[in-house]
Amino acid sequence: MNPALDMLLREDITLWIITGIYSLLVGSFLNVVIARIPRQIIWSGAEKSARGEKPPGIVWPGSHCPRCKHPLSWFENVPLLSFLVLGGRCRHCHISISIRYPMIEALCAALSVVVVMKLGVQWLTLAALVFTWFLIALAFIDFEHFLLPDKLTIPLIFLGLITSALGGFTDLTSSLIGVIAGYLSLWIVYQIHRLLTGKEGFGFGDFKMLAAIGGFIGWQLLPTVVLLSAGTGAVAGTIMILLQRHQRGQLVPFGPYLAGGGWLTLLWGPELNEWFYSIIAL
Repeated sequence: MNPALDMLLREDITLWIITGIYSLLVGSFLNVVIARIPRQIIWSGAEKSARGEKPPGIVWPGSHCPRCKHPLSWFENVPLLSFLVLGGRCRHCHISISIRYPMIEALCAALSVVVVMKLGVQWLTLAALVFTWFLIALAFIDFEHFLLPDKLTIPLIFLGLITSALGGFTDLTSSLIGVIAGYLSLWIVYQIHRLLTGKEGFGFGDFKMLAAIGGFIGWQLLPTVVLLSAGTGAVAGTIMILLQRHQRGQLVPFGPYLAGGGWLTLLWGPELNEWFYSIIAL
């Protein structure tokens, strides 16, 4: 092998490994965000008489067992490794630890490495990584609680606008239109669906999440996001009904599909557009 090429490959692999390790730590923090933000929202929305103890904040107190409340030592909080060493159980009370925690850590690492492989070393890579991490948190919160918190969607909208203003994935005008179009497109569908059926088809968090995605990619690629999200959502919903995991008419969180569609479009938007057009042209 050419020595220069060999060095380049080794540098790339080192970068991917560093990205994966760092992203495992980010994934561990995302687990905290996913667990605690919904509890805060539910607590603040409940009647004062029914609130009970105030849930923990995002940063403080530190990680602890949900049953025995024992604070986790550093060696009990190492992403992926601690779960494997402890056999998926708390070291103190032996309650089972949800598989969700290592799964989110591994997913965060895998998607982050893909981002770095696709974009290389540039400042836009950091923006794409932050975008990815926000989408992971939003997807899992919506999947578990049917919530897309303003604490995450609103900052993501501004991050998209700031990224575009600095010469990001699209220009600022397209980003602004993307935010507005992203919000209004689902809002209009929501209103039409409610008028025809008397039921709510989307939550307002979905509007804001698509607005945030539009802020990163611009209005031009929003149809691609919607097609991907609606298509995968329809297929997944049909499969769940066939497997009797869902009943017809049962609500399905749309956030995870928006997250997947938005992430794919950010990285491969033009290629996906060409693919869609080629299908239509057949």
